Amino acid sequence: MRIAIRHRTHYAYGSPAKSVMQLLRLTPRNYDGQNVKHWRIDLNCDGALKAGEDPFGNLTHTLALAGPISDLEVMVEGEVETEDRHGIVRGTYERFPVGLYLRETPLTAVDPALKEFAHDVTAEASKDRLELLHCLLIGIYTTVKFDTTPTNTATPATESFKLKRGVCQDLTHIFLACARHLGVPARYVGGYMLRNDGVTQQEAGHAWAEADVEGLGWVGFDPANGICPTEGHVRVASGLDYLGAAPIRGTRQGGADEQMRVAVQINQARSQWQS
Repeated sequence: MRIAIRHRTHYAYGSPAKSVMQLLRLTPRNYDGQNVKHWRIDLNCDGALKAGEDPFGNLTHTLALAGPISDLEVMVEGEVETEDRHGIVRGTYERFPVGLYLRETPLTAVDPALKEFAHDVTAEASKDRLELLHCLLIGIYTTVKFDTTPTNTATPATESFKLKRGVCQDLTHIFLACARHLGVPARYVGGYMLRNDGVTQQEAGHAWAEADVEGLGWVGFDPANGICPTEGHVRVASGLDYLGAAPIRGTRQGGADEQMRVAVQINQARSQWQS
């Protein structure tokens, strides 16, 4: 499948910012089942993007602007060709041993309620890790409602689990917290998803998890949809949690009353061999 993506992030400031610095994780890499055909980042102002990589091997661009800055728009667009690998992830750039992904973070910490839930939903699973993870996937999908209103993108798993609702980032943090508590290395993945209901305009990108399975390696799990990633998923960045894979993180001087608007458009593009 060939997927066309257009992702616009616009910042407006009530008073001009003196300076803005941002780290962008907005560029996908090639791996087995994902081939980036073309991709670019545009700005609405004069500024240089310095390409690099973060510690997890994600492609990054650093943006530093001197003010006064009244508004800033970051636009990324491109096309990615994907294949359905049944959630199995191979050919990615790996810098760390899988044991690192057992590390708890403030966003993926567990409390007694999450521990009990993790054990309850996997109680019927055999010793097979893949079965255990599928039980966890379905348990979260049926227990925690996907809802874009109650939380932001950096909510601890314990808080969103108490609400029993959250955005895709929240459900992914719950999956990571439970998987790591059960002794399974797991990591956060940020990217995009082509919806199968025909909706192409979205308010943000997508998030899911990957967990290490003996004999298979990394396998993806999308708790917001109760599925393993399909050819409709485009993988961009990974980390221990959202903060390590966020599309844009930054700081500024001045620029009071910042307003941010995000618009994402995802379509199935025509392949070269289609007439």
